[in-house]
Amino acid sequence: MRIQTFAQLTGLSVHTLRYYEKLGLLSPGRNASGHRDYRQSDVDWVNFIKRLKATDMPLEAIQRYAQLRSAGDSTLAERRTLLAHHAERLARRLAEQQAHLHQLEVKMAWYDDALLKNSA
Repeated sequence: MRIQTFAQLTGLSVHTLRYYEKLGLLSPGRNASGHRDYRQSDVDWVNFIKRLKATDMPLEAIQRYAQLRSAGDSTLAERRTLLAHHAERLARRLAEQQAHLHQLEVKMAWYDDALLKNSA
């Protein structure tokens, strides 16, 4: 598929897709006339990149993962390790956020109690 269609499917701009190519995150095939030719597997890959970015994986780590992915099955263990480290960081961050949420809920409950007492 052409880059415009690919951009629409992935929700990324053409500019971003070209930037990802420059970084080595994407390497679409080319059709007979030299235009980029994206496949469904590229859509799946971009969606995974978006998930990694959404979970705050550093760009350098995403690039490393992409390099390992391009190198083939001999890098499966290293890719899994990279994702495991990221999952550990994400789990710590989620626990911190859960603690913050709890403290906000405690504070809101205090306000609810104070408002109830003041309205009586």
